[in-house]
Amino acid sequence: MTTVLDLHNPSLAARLQARLDNKTKPLGALGRIESLALQIGLILGTETPELLQPQLVVFAGDHGLAARGVSAYPSDVTWQMVENFLAGGAAVSVLARQHGLALTVVDCGVRHDFAPRAGLLQHKIAPGTADASAGPAMGAAQRDQAIANGRAIVDGLPGNALLLGEMGIGNTSAASLLLARLAGQDLADCVDAGTGLDAQGLVRKHAILQEVLQLHGAAREPLDALAAFGGFEIATMVGAVLQAASQRRVIVVDGFIASAAVLVAQRLEPHVVQRCVFSHRSGECGHGVLLRHLGPDARTPARALLDLGLRLGEGSGAALAWPLLVSACALLRDMASFASAGVAGRSPG
Repeated sequence: MTTVLDLHNPSLAARLQARLDNKTKPLGALGRIESLALQIGLILGTETPELLQPQLVVFAGDHGLAARGVSAYPSDVTWQMVENFLAGGAAVSVLARQHGLALTVVDCGVRHDFAPRAGLLQHKIAPGTADASAGPAMGAAQRDQAIANGRAIVDGLPGNALLLGEMGIGNTSAASLLLARLAGQDLADCVDAGTGLDAQGLVRKHAILQEVLQLHGAAREPLDALAAFGGFEIATMVGAVLQAASQRRVIVVDGFIASAAVLVAQRLEPHVVQRCVFSHRSGECGHGVLLRHLGPDARTPARALLDLGLRLGEGSGAALAWPLLVSACALLRDMASFASAGVAGRSPG
């Protein structure tokens, strides 16, 4: 397994900060755009970062647990939405076109056979995971193959930026279970309405997930929890995050499910979060909890760029935040300094 190296580089960080401080603006006047520019510069290892050939990858898979009624939508919506992505009609399809993002959809384990076509990668482990309320969602060999698939997918993509998206009816349940187990959180703090359950449906979902959590009480390590709770799209995303981090790509994380994949990857390789830009804070209650566990240290939560109440998934939040990353790089590279513009700097004292 490729090790994800620590990006700690005080010399480069100091040069990047000096470059930002000497732009024609008051110190810190661009707020979080400045810290974003510094982070991207550290990831790419340069004072003049440029984001090249960005890849938005939507990982899709079905969940056996969905048969227990943990979602407001039937499992068939997974494959139907994959078709919608490929036809260009989904929100993420529109946003990818708008921002010039190459969109790829990966069949990680959808309960449907797709005709081959451009923009679709076939890496189906099985037609959906098993029902996690009856046993592990996937076997160890299936989990390992999914992670290996994610690594291979990223390794075959051009560019230096990966935007994460996902699709899978029932996958907020898997994300909630991973968060509860790996972060030691009370399940009630991790479970929300997902695709739009009513109050009664949310009570039922919580009861079912509590049952699943108790059934897999021995699954405490990251890989064991991943196999116990699923899903194929999350496991494939874990591999993609690990590979992208090892290649020093900028990783733009979407919402709750994508962040759960990052949580698993972080528990395997702690330095992956240095490469992660968290695009938005989801409307899912568990996402705020999850971000607290993905910060640079135990006392500092990860900060999302946007907070718009999004809860769609698909990579839509990552695509919406993308222009901020592009702007941060452009300002760092191209904005004049006080000296180059002939503008007087800050008065001493």
